[in-house]
Amino acid sequence: MAKLTEAEVLAGLMPIFQEVLDIDVDNGAITAQTSAADIHNWDSLAHMEIIEMVQRKYKVKFSLAELQKLKTVGDMADLIVLKTSG
Repeated sequence: MAKLTEAEVLAGLMPIFQEVLDIDVDNGAITAQTSAADIHNWDSLAHMEIIEMVQRKYKVKFSLAELQKLKTVGDMADLIVLKTSG
């Protein structure tokens, strides 16, 4: 399988954010710079749901230390690229 790019991962994350946060991601509401503080209904429960769905979709597992370092959607995408690259 070819290595995923950050752009491909970001595109793949959008349906997850749209479903969990019940927002329209087509209007640019979620970008690589978006953090939980930017989205009013991105609370701790939504965060856990996002992490679970991402781990299933990309067949990766995040450690607690990795999760604590994630500040933005882009950070998550970068970590997914790193973990799926081999």
